[in-house]
Amino acid sequence: MSAAGVPHTLGVLRRFVRQSRPLERCELCGAALRADHPHLMEPLARKLICACDACGILFCAEGPARFKRVPRRTRFLDDFRLTDAQWESLLIPINVAFFFESSPEKRMVTLYPSPAGAPESQLALETWGEIAAANPVLGGMEADVEALLVNRLGPSHGYPTPEYYLLPIDECYRLVGLIRAQWRGFTGGAEVWAELRSFFAGLKERAGSAGGGPHA
Repeated sequence: MSAAGVPHTLGVLRRFVRQSRPLERCELCGAALRADHPHLMEPLARKLICACDACGILFCAEGPARFKRVPRRTRFLDDFRLTDAQWESLLIPINVAFFFESSPEKRMVTLYPSPAGAPESQLALETWGEIAAANPVLGGMEADVEALLVNRLGPSHGYPTPEYYLLPIDECYRLVGLIRAQWRGFTGGAEVWAELRSFFAGLKERAGSAGGGPHA
C-alpha cells in the first residue's frame, strides 16, 4: 500500500468504528441519548428505563406513576450503624448488598450482586426496624429509586472499615452488571476486584463532590 493511501484507509476505519458502536436511544421516545442520560424505574417490574432529558423531566421520584425518575445524589454515610450480628443474620455470601423500599410490595427488599445476577436475601421486619431506628437518615430514602448500599468486603480486599452509601438505585444495578460480567472462577479473579475498587472509589468521590446536597 502506498503512503498516500494510508490516511484514506485510517479514515475508513474510524468511520467503521463509529458506525459499529450501538447508539443508545430513549426507551420512551426513541431520541438519541448522551452517555450520562437519566434513568426511570418501573417499580412494578423492577425495571430500569433509559430516558432522554425531555422524557425524564416528566416524572418525579415520588407518587404512584408507572415510572419514577431515578435521582442522582450519592451520599457516603460515615456514621452509619450496622452491627455484625445484624449483617450476619442476612447470610449474604459476598459481603455486599443493597436495600430499597418496594412500593408495590410495601416492604424492604435486600439484594446482593453475584455472578448470577442479583439474588434476594430475606430481611426480617424486626431487623430492618432496628437498622432504621439506629440510622434516621434512612427515613429520607425514596422508595423504589434510592437504596442503601453496604460494602463489608473487609481489609483483605482493601476496605479497612465497612462503607455505607445512600445512592441512586441504578448505581446498584451497575454494580450487579459489573460483577456478573467480570467474575471468573470461584474467587472472582483479580480483574473483578480491581473493578470493584474503582467502582467504590468513584462513589466516594461523587459523594464528596456532591456534599450531600439536593438531587440533581
